[in-house]
Amino acid sequence: MKPIVFIAPNSNMFAMAKEETAGKYQDIEVLQGLLSEGLALAKKAAEKGAGIIISRGATAALVRKAALPVVVVEVPITAFDLIRALERSGQEGARIGLVAFPPMVAGFDYLAGVLGKKVRYYPLQKEEDAPGQVKAALKEGAEIVVGGVVTGEAARMAGCPYVPIETGAEGIRQALEEATLVAAAQRMEKEKAGLFGTVLAHAHEGIISINSAGEVTVFNPRAVELTGIRADDALGKRLGAVWPELILQDVLKGQEKFGVLLNIKNRDLLCNQLPVLADGKPAGAVVTLQDAGEIQKLEETVRRRLYATGHVAERTFKDITGVSKEIKRAVHMAKQYALTDSSILIVGETGSGKEVFAQSIHNYSRRQKGAFVAINCAALPSQILESELFGYVAGAFTGASQKGKPGLVELAHGGTLFLDEIAEMELATQSKLLRVLEEKKVMRLGSDRLLPVDVRVITASNRDLRQCVKEQVFRQDLYYRLNVLKLALPTLRERVEDIELLAGHFLARKSRAPMELGADAIKALKSYSWPGNVRELQNITERLLAVHKGGKISGALVRELLEEEIAPPVLPEVHFLQDEKSRIQSALDLAAGHQGKAAELLGVHRSTLWRKMKKYSLL
Repeated sequence: MKPIVFIAPNSNMFAMAKEETAGKYQDIEVLQGLLSEGLALAKKAAEKGAGIIISRGATAALVRKAALPVVVVEVPITAFDLIRALERSGQEGARIGLVAFPPMVAGFDYLAGVLGKKVRYYPLQKEEDAPGQVKAALKEGAEIVVGGVVTGEAARMAGCPYVPIETGAEGIRQALEEATLVAAAQRMEKEKAGLFGTVLAHAHEGIISINSAGEVTVFNPRAVELTGIRADDALGKRLGAVWPELILQDVLKGQEKFGVLLNIKNRDLLCNQLPVLADGKPAGAVVTLQDAGEIQKLEETVRRRLYATGHVAERTFKDITGVSKEIKRAVHMAKQYALTDSSILIVGETGSGKEVFAQSIHNYSRRQKGAFVAINCAALPSQILESELFGYVAGAFTGASQKGKPGLVELAHGGTLFLDEIAEMELATQSKLLRVLEEKKVMRLGSDRLLPVDVRVITASNRDLRQCVKEQVFRQDLYYRLNVLKLALPTLRERVEDIELLAGHFLARKSRAPMELGADAIKALKSYSWPGNVRELQNITERLLAVHKGGKISGALVRELLEEEIAPPVLPEVHFLQDEKSRIQSALDLAAGHQGKAAELLGVHRSTLWRKMKKYSLL
């Protein structure tokens, strides 16, 4: 069945409609049927998928009254049709009885006056009214009856003259064009409805809408999944009966609400509530629902994509070279620790590989896909370290970025935060770090908003934190928070059997040609104390590559380079002084004010010396 069906009430209109549609209107099918017969045809057409019915007069009225799922387009009675009927109604001055349904005769009386015709109108409301109205017209002096098909049949039975109002080609063309436009509009509406339905069906958000009476009109599949409420149990019902906790009275008055947290069946949902406006007035409401847990996971992904560039752990346990039982024991313990989510404190001398172990632990843990964010606590002054760790909002302090900045704790969300040289952190910053670890929330500088964070903290120190606690330069509560799992790394002098293996590994990685250590060179390397541990050994091998002229590397060359590494003696007059300020001042005097040399004499990092000088007003 074609989408548009033209039902002609008589054979004349059927023929004209056939002629008008031939070759031009491929989507229109023409049938013939009057009144109940026409209605039966319309019902069959609707059942087979037709969406538009074209007809005239009483037949069109019957189809419309039957409330079929179709649009009824009525063939109009044009002015030409009325003029033709009046012209055929007999001699000048004849009294005319117009018996017809109202839609057929709009403007008839005006045209009758213009043409000098005497007309009295007898309206029809239903088909059965025709015989009675024809008799009434004759009784009141009508000499001729004018009307449609129903009127013609009644006039024939009454034996009186009759002139039909016949639809001309103009009216048929007008109806065909109107039906074509309606069909185009229907296609657009179907496309919109299909798009809307697809969006609702596949939306990642749950979508619920209600009308002004509070009745649920939309309850999409995602809403069913999130709430556990069946769509059949919700649609058409008042929202209060379906979900009493979701109160939308204020929204129906025009108020918008965002970020409302709801709980249904032990599931946290983030809810946005918006009024639906018609002509500027509330006509309903729309609610969108999101799973709070899924939002957190998505936030983790976004954070990693936006901020994790550069925060990547590149080293794994495969990068740790050594055959000694000490290094094997450390690796085994580190792997065990990696399988937990507890804080880890790595202790060891400078250059013993604390960050390599930290990266390896991260890559061996369930957080390996998250960011690995590392910072050296001794490398930055306290105020800068605090802003780097916790971030800040726009205008938080002089010189702050106008866009604000996320802190490293925030960037490590879902991953690992590595704090190297933790002993050098100021007490005020320690206090804030402790709060973050205890509450698992971070607040940017200048903000009053707490952001939830999920980080695994690994710290490292080459100082004895217990001694720092005794000296009251490190918080005891923070120490116990960080020292849940302790990993002590062996010094290089404790794993002498690894020196040859490590030196060969460093040489092979950097040299362009094969290079071999002589037996005397290996002996020299093993006899050295290596205060800088693996890092110092790596530096020595690079120096060997730079100065070696070919052949085996001799012990003499190694000893020559190692002699250059022997640290200058720490002057007793510096360390015998008990007062810290005096020790610093004495070291500065001996170093002629050079902070780097003074720090070396004191055996501390240069940034640590700078903070101490600031503390004692020695800058």
